[in-house]
Amino acid sequence: METQLDYAAVRAAAHRIAGGVRPAAVVPAAEGVWFALEYLQHTGSFKARGARNFLAAHQEAGTLPEAGVTIASGGNAGLACAWAARDRAVPATVFLPETAPRVKVERLRGYGAEVRLVGERYAEALAACQEFAAATGALSSHAYDHPLIAAGAGTLLDEIRAGLPGLDAVVVAVGGGGLFAGVATAAREHGVRVVAAEPENCRALNAALTAGHVVDVPVESVAADSLGATRVSGAALEAARHSGVSSVLVADSAITAARRALWEDHRIVVEAGAATAFAALRGAAGPFGERVAVVLCGANTDPGDL
Repeated sequence: METQLDYAAVRAAAHRIAGGVRPAAVVPAAEGVWFALEYLQHTGSFKARGARNFLAAHQEAGTLPEAGVTIASGGNAGLACAWAARDRAVPATVFLPETAPRVKVERLRGYGAEVRLVGERYAEALAACQEFAAATGALSSHAYDHPLIAAGAGTLLDEIRAGLPGLDAVVVAVGGGGLFAGVATAAREHGVRVVAAEPENCRALNAALTAGHVVDVPVESVAADSLGATRVSGAALEAARHSGVSSVLVADSAITAARRALWEDHRIVVEAGAATAFAALRGAAGPFGERVAVVLCGANTDPGDL
């Protein structure tokens, strides 16, 4: 299926997923700062948007095979894929690294997916997934690097704008870049600035910007279970090159502190990946704007380690 990531693709995605996802709640957090509570989304993360758009688009085109869909995922994308596949009564086979949190594996099986644990890194699970798709004819999805996935994630930006008129900037955590690429594409249409937040030792986008092209990076962070992509998507790098986008790195200690602060000050429990965006805001040297939204993108975590 041929498609590209632009604002028209984001609007098409919004039409496809309307009524099938929960509209983002936007709530005040502090003076000039609002939280976009996307962790309340189906399956516990923003990934439900892209997964639903991906399968709906293939269903419309008649390219959704009886063999179902397969995906390699550190957890959240797999959950979303399994959830969306169950809704369409098609099989889902999800490949994860053996290091994936048990809570995510158990939830995947709860959605009816077949779970296969392969290797210690996302790249190893991805290779196994690709072999499976070639052998079975299953539709191969991706955790972040696909225009339909990114466009689905990008629908979040217009919902934030609806809940927060006059939005100046949005802070988004970046792993492989699907959420960032989609949100930045929509934000550019409306003149909204985007802050791309990454852990210092899990910096695929920042490293690509420095190198001038996509590069492989080491992954070693408290937020690696959701932001641990070894390379960012080409679409994310392209989106980051536009004006109005800034890349910010945060230390693991700041991420842990931000996650704890979200609980202690707001009674919000999110995963470390989602807390990365808040950590970037807390450590900002200057204001991002008068009306800033921080995307709290996922909550598939064990609250016992707060």
